Amino acid sequence: MVIREDTRRTTRSGELLVQRGVIDAEQLEKALIIQSVEPGGKRRKLAEVLVEDLGCDRHEIYRELARVYAFSEVDLDNENLSETKIQFIKGLYESLEKADRDELILCNVMPFRADERRPDTLLVLTDDPTDRDLFLKAKKFRFRHIELAYCRREALRRWLDRVYPTTNEFLQIIEEASGKIENIENEDEDERIDEEKLDQEINQSLLTNLIEGCLVEAVRRSTSDIHIVPGEGNQTHFHFRVDGKLQLWHTQDFIKPEAIAAVVKDRSRNVDRFERETAQDGFIQRSIDGHLIRYRVSIIPIVASEYKRKLESIVIRVLDDRKVITDLTKLGLQAQARADFKKAITKPQGMVILTGPTGSGKSTTLMAALYQVLTPEVNVLTVEDPVEYMIRGARQIKISHTLDFEGAIRAILRHDPDIVMVGEMRDKATAEIAIKLANTGHLTFSTLHTNDAPSAISRLFKMGVEPFLIAYAINIIVAQRLIRTLCTKCKEVEKDLDPEVPKTLGFTDEEIKTTTFYKAVGCEHCNRGYKGRGAIHEALLFTKEIRRIILESGNEVNEDAVRNEAVKNRMLTLRASGRERIKEGVTTCEEIAFATAED
Repeated sequence: MVIREDTRRTTRSGELLVQRGVIDAEQLEKALIIQSVEPGGKRRKLAEVLVEDLGCDRHEIYRELARVYAFSEVDLDNENLSETKIQFIKGLYESLEKADRDELILCNVMPFRADERRPDTLLVLTDDPTDRDLFLKAKKFRFRHIELAYCRREALRRWLDRVYPTTNEFLQIIEEASGKIENIENEDEDERIDEEKLDQEINQSLLTNLIEGCLVEAVRRSTSDIHIVPGEGNQTHFHFRVDGKLQLWHTQDFIKPEAIAAVVKDRSRNVDRFERETAQDGFIQRSIDGHLIRYRVSIIPIVASEYKRKLESIVIRVLDDRKVITDLTKLGLQAQARADFKKAITKPQGMVILTGPTGSGKSTTLMAALYQVLTPEVNVLTVEDPVEYMIRGARQIKISHTLDFEGAIRAILRHDPDIVMVGEMRDKATAEIAIKLANTGHLTFSTLHTNDAPSAISRLFKMGVEPFLIAYAINIIVAQRLIRTLCTKCKEVEKDLDPEVPKTLGFTDEEIKTTTFYKAVGCEHCNRGYKGRGAIHEALLFTKEIRRIILESGNEVNEDAVRNEAVKNRMLTLRASGRERIKEGVTTCEEIAFATAED
């Protein structure tokens, strides 16, 4: 058998990382397996697999590889970005052709300084020492000698953002042409929309650039959803959902909302531009800053004060695969919940259920769980409507008008599955098929919409699923919520906290005395004192006693009995999990009170 040279190099690099204690042998083995099953025959670099698929620390991996390749390291956090330094770096970038400059900035390749003793030698920084074309890229700066050094990605991006801020070319076009957007009189409209006039308006107002700019900006601001909402008259509001909260991004005046909706539809697949009286779902794909981003588009007709107008609300979900968590340790599960969850997903059969309201991170947890059990030796099938993220190594069934959700689940039974993910148990039919899969030797993952873990049992019971099926099919039910986390740069100790506030969350007097409580302040780096989100979990592991309580249910499941028994087994309720987050100093009492308001 012929062994490819890149395979030998990958194995050697991996073995060095193991020898130096950066990764362990199990992680290396998993990474090599993932590399071997890459679709299309194209092998990703080992470092990419370790970071993107196995959740290893990027800086640790790339810093160690930089040492292997004899790169020096520069810590930009300890360097001063003076105006002179900015002009030096910017001048070198400006000396290049635009295409070369854009490529270098996109690849995070930055000139740093010329050697005082050797003016013909330039030190160039990179965050990826494994890039084989790195030297050729750096030679574009036209220095006789190039020296390469490694730098942490986050620090390098901060410098680049100050030296050469990323511009949104679409929005720039709009600003330059803003004078061309003229006020359009709101004439008495016929019920039928004049499509020719609408096309003229679209072209005149440069709305194409507004929508494209919105898609780009949403990714760069870590937005989860874009809301495009018609206002009074010819006005449309664009909102971004960042860290779970909607923020007004832009208000477009003097343009008919119908024109904006038409532009979105023209850019979406599976959507009919001329249909305005029914809900539609579609998707958009764009390459943004070198990454393929998918957008899920939802369009629904809404009532307007001007009854003849046919207005629509649009919500666009941003699906960035870079945010998919593939390592359980990155989910933030607390010790007992993590141990119980790992135990449940490593069983050869049974059901793992994630529950919580829309937007609580259930899909993220499901992805992380699937990646723990996904190997070339098992057949993994998923049924989702719609499919949000592409899962390497899994066969994701496409739902269509000829193959509906229930039909796809039934088809799975005949497709020799080992592991199955059912996006959501929507009714008795889908729930019973999913549970049948779990009872017949398949590990099955699914979701429900309930407030907590015990109420998921009641939900299945009320759907009509038999108690003995519920009791013996399920391994674990995990309820979760997303909470905003405090900005580490501006959070402050809460010195005037009313003791009654933490008491309402279940804190004891002793815990209040020993806990340092923080408050949100707000700075240029965050959103009103919060930056990013974390999760709180309630992991209900099915023990013999829990199964007995379910089997003995009469007309309804005794949720309190299930909850009390689970707490005896060290389960943290959602609120108790929230208290731990407060003790860790990552969030506030107000945030936990809001997230667990129904408890």
